[in-house]
Amino acid sequence: MTPADIILLALGIPVLGSALIIALGRWANVREGVTLVTAGTVFALVACLLPQVLAGGEPIRATLFEMMPGVAISFRVEPLGMVYALVATLLWIPNSIYSIGYMRANKEHHQTRFFACFPLAIASAVGIAFAENIFTMFLFYETLTLSTVPLVTHKGTSDAMRSGRVYLGVLLTTSVCLQLFAVIWIAVLHRTGVLPSMDFVKGGLFAKALATGAISPGIFGLLFFLYIYGIGKAALMPMHKWLPAAMVAPTPVSAFLHAVAVVKAGVFCVVKVIVYVFGVETLRNTGQASWLVYAAGTTILVASLIAAFQDNLKKRLAYSTISQLSYIVLAAALLTPISIMAATVHIIAHAFGKITLFFAAGSVYTSAHKTQVSQLDGIGRKMPWTMAAFTIGSLSMIGVPPAVGFISKWYLVSGVAQGLGMGGSSTEEVFALVVIVLSTLLNASYFLPVIYRAFFRPLSHDDEHHIHGESPAPMVFALCTTAGLTLLFFAWPKALLTLGQAVMEAAT
Repeated sequence: MTPADIILLALGIPVLGSALIIALGRWANVREGVTLVTAGTVFALVACLLPQVLAGGEPIRATLFEMMPGVAISFRVEPLGMVYALVATLLWIPNSIYSIGYMRANKEHHQTRFFACFPLAIASAVGIAFAENIFTMFLFYETLTLSTVPLVTHKGTSDAMRSGRVYLGVLLTTSVCLQLFAVIWIAVLHRTGVLPSMDFVKGGLFAKALATGAISPGIFGLLFFLYIYGIGKAALMPMHKWLPAAMVAPTPVSAFLHAVAVVKAGVFCVVKVIVYVFGVETLRNTGQASWLVYAAGTTILVASLIAAFQDNLKKRLAYSTISQLSYIVLAAALLTPISIMAATVHIIAHAFGKITLFFAAGSVYTSAHKTQVSQLDGIGRKMPWTMAAFTIGSLSMIGVPPAVGFISKWYLVSGVAQGLGMGGSSTEEVFALVVIVLSTLLNASYFLPVIYRAFFRPLSHDDEHHIHGESPAPMVFALCTTAGLTLLFFAWPKALLTLGQAVMEAAT
């Protein structure tokens, strides 16, 4: 089997798995067995590509079919895409295990539809990760949106349907009105010979056109703006409202959206277009990305402030996600080799830490039926594994040892220092540094009180009798696994840093 075959299988097997889940839906054990086998198989296929990507050499390519002359749905595996594909497919495994325990314990309806949507979303994520050109990425970006709408609206209540409309409205409006417009504009520039390609290319597509005057810096900057805000899944304010709205979904969906697929698709696409469409060096020379440093920094601080005042635990985590995503955007916008590495490492660090936090929130809901931070007094005594995992995830979000979030934040600060050393605008670098310091304090202000309540406040008399312990074993196993990996990547960061360095070398 060739590497190209592996790419196509990694796309096709989730679709087949979804069909089998629907066909075998009446037999719950078989249906869930298909889910786990599909998840394990897709991760194994993606992992098979890793050694060849790290070794360099000839790129791995595959073409599905040509839509029209010069526009093909095609794929190429490169280090940045490898990172996103590995994160999405690996975390689908514990998410599936957790989902089985959660859906059964909470006696959720429409479980077959629920499990059938996940593989379609993963297929879309793999398509985004391995897209060779901007058209392929846009196509799978849209299928990811559509395949996750039934997950957001799963409960079928009026609140769920309203949230689904916000989710769909924001993501489709931004992608169709902004991103698609930029895709078509770039396609026209390619057709007229101004740009060399629609493919993702090292150094970007615009350097020659800018040097010859075929494109003005203003047009270049406008296209960059359209792309950044056209990627609504990155939740850069004010295009963020879909994300807290999606909290109406079951917790496994929240974990999947906020840690594995949708939000990671957003920030991945932002980093990918910066690196391979607009070019790190070209953006630095033109100064057209300067505004993004301030937009991302503002999003980090405002979202952190909002999170600090949320009593609903899932909403607090949702606004925390908005803030953490903009760390990745901020790192990419600094346009230094180390900051690109920091963006890559934080994609991984945030995924493992945040999915752990959502798993813990769902575990508390399932066992204790509590959703508010103010209701969590003493709960760590009844649910020690759950709240220990929550503590680990919180430390990673704050960015302190022994959690992997410390490593990504270290490289982000190093990227700021490198920017100053490269003669960057001291105003932008100083602003970024202030944002990092203030947001770290804000992160601590809304995560540490949860931990304090759980372990150091007394349990109420009613809770003493009504909370019987941990949630079902599959849920506890999943959240302990992701918390353990959050610690493992800090203690043994070699794999993490190897991938980050590969992305850095490919980008600069």
